[in-house]
Amino acid sequence: MTGPSRSGEDWVLLDGSGGEAGGQLLRSALSLSLITGRPFHLTGLREQQDPRGLRPHHLACVRGAEAISQSTSEGAAVGASELRFTPGPVRPGDYILEAGTAGGTPLVFQCLFFPLALAGGGRLTLRGGTHVAHGPSYPYLSSVWMPAMHAYGLGASLSLTHAGFYPEGGGEFQAEVLAPEPPPVLVELPSRGTLHDIAVSTYVGGLPFALADRQSRAAEAALRERGLYCHTKNRPLPVTRSAGSVTFILAQFENTFAGFEALGERGQSPEEVGREAAGRMTRFMESGGAIDEHLGDQLLLPAALLASGRLGPVTPGTTRFTTARVTEHLQAQVRAVEHFLPVRVEVEPGGEVLIRPA
Repeated sequence: MTGPSRSGEDWVLLDGSGGEAGGQLLRSALSLSLITGRPFHLTGLREQQDPRGLRPHHLACVRGAEAISQSTSEGAAVGASELRFTPGPVRPGDYILEAGTAGGTPLVFQCLFFPLALAGGGRLTLRGGTHVAHGPSYPYLSSVWMPAMHAYGLGASLSLTHAGFYPEGGGEFQAEVLAPEPPPVLVELPSRGTLHDIAVSTYVGGLPFALADRQSRAAEAALRERGLYCHTKNRPLPVTRSAGSVTFILAQFENTFAGFEALGERGQSPEEVGREAAGRMTRFMESGGAIDEHLGDQLLLPAALLASGRLGPVTPGTTRFTTARVTEHLQAQVRAVEHFLPVRVEVEPGGEVLIRPA
């Protein structure tokens, strides 16, 4: 299901100068380029951000895409605002990749997951940050993102060797990426339905474990103030050279699930971290979205693969959901999938999203 599209050698031209989602646009372009066989030319990447241009964690995605395929790139350097990428065939295999610390291993995994799955699967060992502030951490990846991929017939088994907290990193996890299963005919998530369960988990590595209890208690108290009741659990994490903590809240509803996390940062008290995670959960409850805003943009790529027939021939192949907020990352995803694939994405201001064949 991978390989050149009908457009063959046509270059996809992308403008990354708008907003703060240039990194998202790059990661999606890399995935889609490997899947369709279409090269792309990305300009204006992070031109209005400080620091400008490609950062090391963006470069890690480019190098990862090259590692799993016979691809080449021009301009792939820290600080560059322009990149050309020419894809080659993806090769199933066993890969060990250094992902850096800031963007972390989960973002690199999300970039490589789709092309590797469609090529038949493979094994990734990713080293760097696993629990990071600017992107999904490992708990979100394993508890929210991966189950959402299963809805599209896409799967992987994940295992954490040791955690890597920003800025030191030093973490590692493995992913056994599976070949796709038969896809669904359509995916519909118009409402989240009744709240069934809230689980608050605090993970601590390289710090006194008593901090975990303080973070979880603070999150629990903040949720109860809003009439939301939960159960808590605290776990130590093995680390190498980094130290840190993260509070992760998993909310399970009748039709969907959502995740919210807060990473402990220097100068923050454990209570502040717990309340920050709870605040994100309560803001979601005030919205009408079926899924959280982060999953909202991350569903677009598998939804576009379904709609374009890349996961297998299905009819109607549509996805419909509501997200808590229409973000710049979601809008960047719309541009990416519509440039590479014959799909149409409709986004309403209130958060209703429809992805269908063009």
